[in-house]
Amino acid sequence: MLKFALQEFYDDRDYKNISQNTIDNYKEILKQFETYCFEHEIVDVNDISKSTVMGYLTECKRKGNNATTTNSKLQRIRAFLNYLVEEEIIKDNPSNKIKKAQEDIKIEVFSDYHIKQMLNYYRRLKQRDKSFYAYRDYTMIVTFLSSGIRRTELTNLKWSDFDVTNARLRIFGKSRKHEVIPITDKLIRELSSYKLYCQQNFGEHNLNEYIFTNRENKKLTTNAVQNIFKRLAKVMNFKDVRVSSHTFRHTFCQKCIQAGMSTFAIQKLMRHSSISVTERYAAMWGNDLKEQNDKFNPINSIDV
Repeated sequence: MLKFALQEFYDDRDYKNISQNTIDNYKEILKQFETYCFEHEIVDVNDISKSTVMGYLTECKRKGNNATTTNSKLQRIRAFLNYLVEEEIIKDNPSNKIKKAQEDIKIEVFSDYHIKQMLNYYRRLKQRDKSFYAYRDYTMIVTFLSSGIRRTELTNLKWSDFDVTNARLRIFGKSRKHEVIPITDKLIRELSSYKLYCQQNFGEHNLNEYIFTNRENKKLTTNAVQNIFKRLAKVMNFKDVRVSSHTFRHTFCQKCIQAGMSTFAIQKLMRHSSISVTERYAAMWGNDLKEQNDKFNPINSIDV
């Protein structure tokens, strides 16, 4: 039965210490796939065919899912069916015969205008009513922009990870291991100022071990961060870019590339598993580098 097989799969992911965020993502996508199967009277995993998976993905596309989203769903379904093969519940994985959809290579980044608009919005709020949300969300944006960390990594940040003396942050990364990255004096000042505000707001002895919390002084969740940016997006009303934590990460990477930072250094800061990932970003923004070089090259002002 499909529903029992799904529960066994979730239990297996949990046993293998897969992060809760990843398990939740599996559940969200596979629940949709399960519903599609039931609607087509498929209750036994042995009855899932290539056409079943293709039909589901086609329906997702009709509902507005882009190639990146449908590929992500295919990846999750494929992992589930691979598990069934490993457990000898089914003989072959029908989704292995499905090729990924061609994705448009377009990565959104914030312009300097976007960044100034967002920061100025929170500055005005801080000056007007000294809102906890304004202080927290302003510091959150500065942290994203200055470090390029992921949303989950930000919510896992603890004050004990903030090393002022050595100017670095300890990150609990995507691969479920701790890594250390350097941080700038500006970020140190912003985090130190925010820490002082939290101590005054919650009480020095009530400071939460996590840097970013909600108004009740409890650890901020990744969904809460997502909702913060959804609200900010409505206020900013940008027509040309998506307001999300990952857009900040892409912006950090782009700015580093445009400033001339080495690919190796960017890989270490972004904590990409392979330098080929970083090289794809570098190739993507190569035209920007050429434009900058054409505009600012010192030979422009020399008569040769």
